[in-house]
Amino acid sequence: MEQLRVAGVTGPKSSEPGSRPEAGSGYAVGGRLVLSSAHVTGAAGTRVKVFHPGAGGHAGGTVVWAGTPGGRDDAALVLVDDSPHWQPPTVPVVWGRPDTKRPGTPCETWGVPDEAQRTGRPVEAVQLGGEVNPGSGIVGNQYVMDLRTPGVGWPGGGTSPWGGLSGAAVFCDRYLAGVVASDRANSAHGRLNVVPAYVLHHDDAFRTALAEHGGDPAGGLRAVEFQDIADPTVHTAVRRAPVTPAALLEAGRQTVPFHGREDLLADLQAWCGLGGFGAWLLHGPGGQGKTRLAHHLGHELTATGWTVLWPHANAEPSQLLEVRRAARPMLVVLDYAETRPAQLAALVAAAAEHPGTSPLKLLLLARTSGDWWQQARRASRQAGDCLATARTRRLTPLEDEPDRRAGHYRDAARALAAALPAVPGLTGRDWSAAAAGLQPPRRLGEDAYGNALTLHMTALADLLDTTQPHPTNHTDDEDENAQDVEDRLLDHESRYWEGSATTRGLTPNLSTNTLETALAAAHLAGATDRDQADLLWQRLPALADQPRDRRNTVTAWLTTLYPPPSAAPGRPPWGALQPDRLAERHTGRILDTDPRLADQLLDGADDAQTAQLLTVYSRAAAHPVFDGRLDTYLTDLCIRHHLKLAAHIITTATRTDHPTPLIVALDTLATDPAIALNTLHTLYGHFPRTSHRLATTAAHLAHTITGHYRALAEADPDAHRPDLAGALNNLSIRLGDAGRRAEGLASVEEAVAIRRTLANADPDAYLPDLAMSLNNLSIDLGDAGRRAEGLASVEEAVDHYRTLAEANPDAYLPDLAMSLNNLSIRLGEAGRRAEGLASVEEAVTIRRTLAEANPDAYLPDLAMSLNNLSIRLGEAGRRAEGLASVEEAVAIRRTLAEANPDAYLPNLAMSLNNLSIRLGDAGRRAEGLAAVEEAVDHYRTLAEANPDLFGPALQQALEVADALQGLDS
Repeated sequence: MEQLRVAGVTGPKSSEPGSRPEAGSGYAVGGRLVLSSAHVTGAAGTRVKVFHPGAGGHAGGTVVWAGTPGGRDDAALVLVDDSPHWQPPTVPVVWGRPDTKRPGTPCETWGVPDEAQRTGRPVEAVQLGGEVNPGSGIVGNQYVMDLRTPGVGWPGGGTSPWGGLSGAAVFCDRYLAGVVASDRANSAHGRLNVVPAYVLHHDDAFRTALAEHGGDPAGGLRAVEFQDIADPTVHTAVRRAPVTPAALLEAGRQTVPFHGREDLLADLQAWCGLGGFGAWLLHGPGGQGKTRLAHHLGHELTATGWTVLWPHANAEPSQLLEVRRAARPMLVVLDYAETRPAQLAALVAAAAEHPGTSPLKLLLLARTSGDWWQQARRASRQAGDCLATARTRRLTPLEDEPDRRAGHYRDAARALAAALPAVPGLTGRDWSAAAAGLQPPRRLGEDAYGNALTLHMTALADLLDTTQPHPTNHTDDEDENAQDVEDRLLDHESRYWEGSATTRGLTPNLSTNTLETALAAAHLAGATDRDQADLLWQRLPALADQPRDRRNTVTAWLTTLYPPPSAAPGRPPWGALQPDRLAERHTGRILDTDPRLADQLLDGADDAQTAQLLTVYSRAAAHPVFDGRLDTYLTDLCIRHHLKLAAHIITTATRTDHPTPLIVALDTLATDPAIALNTLHTLYGHFPRTSHRLATTAAHLAHTITGHYRALAEADPDAHRPDLAGALNNLSIRLGDAGRRAEGLASVEEAVAIRRTLANADPDAYLPDLAMSLNNLSIDLGDAGRRAEGLASVEEAVDHYRTLAEANPDAYLPDLAMSLNNLSIRLGEAGRRAEGLASVEEAVTIRRTLAEANPDAYLPDLAMSLNNLSIRLGEAGRRAEGLASVEEAVAIRRTLAEANPDAYLPNLAMSLNNLSIRLGDAGRRAEGLAAVEEAVDHYRTLAEANPDLFGPALQQALEVADALQGLDS
């Protein structure tokens, strides 16, 4: 809470003779509005007095909204007169509510209760701490604040010590969660009744009064439990005024009104309405409108009572795990999801533990849906379950209709013109007239202008150009390239850099180039605090020899230009030049001039700084203006520092939308005969299990490692033949991933031969390896059309896993069930259906046991095997057993789908379709028709979002429904 917002409120006198004015407390919530209590202020239109405790003097005010005195909405809004005795706040408060129903939420209030007042002295204030248990008072739509300092011993007879505290705001850390109404009866003055913020925001008239008088409620109600992990920059109501013109382009400011993407927005809203957990990935190039769309969706959801959480980049996974406690509909938006795998994993774990009684949706925003997305879905069984059927959408250009771009350009110019006076130094100009005088660029038909950000940046650059004594008429310049707009805006930004540097005394002691290099270093490496920032400056030659106070001034200069979202410990001391494309362009220009800057920054960089450097560098290199030069510089940097960078190169290559320079570096390292085997092993260990982008590179590296071990095994077979077999097994997998299946088959055949010899000599040590390679061999043989040999291979694998499972069931029973399932498929292909049925029956038995011990891990597998078993039983003529099996599969999958429809609805629909067939075979056609109609409903929903994947299944289910209806008629 802020002291300057705390108020005393004096209401009107009662009509009773000798009565005194009602006295209470209040809190400035934005503009000239003060929140207080209705039983203090009286009805709307009443005149009251408001004052700052200890400041002296009163200001008049008018009640512009009032609830019911003594009722569940006992609160009021007072519009304070323009008075020298009242100091209004600069920004509105952030409103919040407890969202998890977790007890013991800390809270505080600050007001002017009777117990603090003394005759003849100024009105005194009291700040009280306590906690809110959201379940207390829930029936009456109240909160109950349990005080840490009860008013026990108050000598006021039957009166309450907390008289005069009515109307005081109740905060849970930084969020306003309610307003004090009264002392709670029978609590020995130890508890207070509180009107919740959600009750007030449910009133349209309350929200209208806030909006009309500067208390903007657009941010909705935030979850108080998650405020430490929430990115504060998304709260438009409390966002700082723009310091430079480029800040107006930040997606969160929403300077230019949202338009377009109506169909996608409708799809997202329908997805949120499905209930349960769901994940959706939106990806596309920078500036395509991902973040802007997410903000718009979030505002629409908050208006209907949802909580929208944007975790900040430094949130710990353990903090994000608390999302599992969310008890209200919640949308979590993870921006730059490709760079935040630990946070994504934590959110997936939270979703798995969430009870599913309210919707929990995860919206991921990324520049690409490449390998990082595949790895995220395969990171764990939980991730596989939660993300397997996540929807994905690549955003196409928003401005894809050239005929409309001129109108959208003018709309953007008008909106930006209205906002420019808020930028220091840009007041006093008729920006509206400047916008009206602009003409859209003649080359609006170019593809580059299909990017919404490019169009908005062009409008802003054109507006700013009108301030120059001899502005260039870019709208008439036939040679003007849309991709150059970043450079135009950077030229305008540089004037703010220079002015701020002069004000702080940095120039002329430091050159403009030095300061621009520092800004690029801040974007490339970043810092978690001022001490790390100083270490960063010491790695720059132009700043290393400067005194500490001057380096601190550089940090303060950046903080002023681009304020950090929060001053909390562990947060960066500065924000970032926005939008990202501007920061990337500026950084690229500096690296193009001084490629060795990256080497200097890597010297002493920690893992976070190293990862950030490679990510930002790769994005900067993607800008066409650099004509591939930065690609070469980045590749050379990676090769020079490969011992330090290996893991980061691989990780970044799977996440960035411009991996080429990183992959070229890895290819060079993978095939370099001069690199030692242990270094190659370390490099290989960083490669993901599967990667479309790195498949060829991984195969090259596996081939090089295999070559090393082949030479070693020839010199010393006893020592190195196991290593050669392992290398060959890995090589076969990597060759298969790269599409070189024949070579992969040859490699795994050689691995099996070696491991068979080793297992014969020492089965305890080598039998598991042999079984694994035999399973791989069976798959490769099947892919090659050699099914009989593949069947023999998997039969041998099953025999070995059976032996291993008998000795160590905890370790090998899941592998045995998996290989039995594969064996049943191969037996079916060979026409040996009875044996295939026996295999899947055994798999079901094992998986039932596993699921009983660990249902979260193995129930999905059991349902799959039961579904397959029903088919095999039907083929064997055992229809009643097949029906029972699929009924059990449907029951399991229905439970799973209710908790997680995105993950399990397709499986439920498939099993319902199979159930309808089995019921039809049993003569229970009415029930069969009901089952397939439910399947059709599910498939229809799924096909609307992904017609290519679910359209055929929908058609098949419709055909089954038609057949059953025909039989009924």
